[in-house]
Amino acid sequence: MLIKGVTLRGLEVFEALAKTGSVAQAAELTGLSQPAVSQQMRNLEKALDSELIDHGRRPMVLTAAGRSFLSRTEAVLGELRLAQSELTVMDLTHLQALSIGLIDDFDNDLTPRLATILADSLTQCRFKMITASSHDIIRALEARELHIAVAATAGGLHEGLVEYPLVRDPFILVAPRGAVSDAAQAAEQLQGLPFLRYAREQLISQQIEALLSRQKLEVEDRFEVGSHLALMAMVARRIGWAITTPLGFMRAGRFHDQIDAFPLPFGEMSRTISLFTAADWADRVPRDVAETVRRLVQSKMIDPAVQQLPFLAGGFRVIAE
Repeated sequence: MLIKGVTLRGLEVFEALAKTGSVAQAAELTGLSQPAVSQQMRNLEKALDSELIDHGRRPMVLTAAGRSFLSRTEAVLGELRLAQSELTVMDLTHLQALSIGLIDDFDNDLTPRLATILADSLTQCRFKMITASSHDIIRALEARELHIAVAATAGGLHEGLVEYPLVRDPFILVAPRGAVSDAAQAAEQLQGLPFLRYAREQLISQQIEALLSRQKLEVEDRFEVGSHLALMAMVARRIGWAITTPLGFMRAGRFHDQIDAFPLPFGEMSRTISLFTAADWADRVPRDVAETVRRLVQSKMIDPAVQQLPFLAGGFRVIAE
């Protein structure tokens, strides 16, 4: 039995404060007012008879007790969110077929979990799931080869499709470990290293090139790499630096001890990951799948990323419907 006064809302507020160090940002993350955030935190600390956050510092920082309690809190909330995800798509037995395409950024953790959640609910249904680039997935959906597509979007309208925004995925700079000592001076400190591009036919590459063009930044046109993991491996081997996103960075876990990540020093920009389906599909299935994906992204991608890179708090986030 939980100690009286320890609530799920209180744990969520504590987690948000630990990530952001700010009552205002925690309020934005939790959907509460700032006074309500402060009250939830006071209630939790009173129930535990322990100070979890140093309230006298700005931004707020965790106490020793808070750091210990945070790891338990994140584990508990993570399991609850996954359990909730698995209950979201409850009844798909009316479907005769379901085909879904997912952006390959989700390959590591999210895609296998989503596949098992859907398969458990599709008792009498032909089920197909593929991973591919955003361009290929959207083309397959428009050709009616897929029922649902989860892909990055450039922000344009897709005629005949309905869009359910899922995730805001900001662009970040990645460099070899130790190559940048000051994020604000990253552009100057990286002048001796070449820029590593994604392959130009990829949507992420086109978005990054647009960003560089707007900032009037000229970078060496020498490397162009279609494989995300190959690109991250090249950064780790000190061949060059790159621009990616938190989703991309988290896929490259094997290289994290050889890579540093920073906010973009020359202008903020993000991409949106959305779920798309044909406009004539009036079923609740797309909404249910979208909500399941949001919860999986939160627990499998966003929470671990923000813990590792605190500057992502508030920027790398689920887009609530």
